[in-house]
Amino acid sequence: MTTKKMVVNIKEGPDSKPPIAMFVQVASQYESKIYLELEDKKINAKSIMGMMSIALTQGDELLVSCDGVDEAEAIEGIADFLQA
Repeated sequence: MTTKKMVVNIKEGPDSKPPIAMFVQVASQYESKIYLELEDKKINAKSIMGMMSIALTQGDELLVSCDGVDEAEAIEGIADFLQA
């Protein structure tokens, strides 16, 4: 399992929120299980409903956990997306 603290720094969508659907698409490219921890919640990053249940905003610090055969690539892909 690989974990990394990250800060949300992506261009926001037209509703002034980060593009959650795009985040889920990025996470779904990987075979590994990917979870985000924000405050007291742990969310499956591949679940659109789960991701929509959190208020992910610019500047949020979160912990990303990846577990699987491509976990190193997954954590870097998520980091790249969050820094776009």
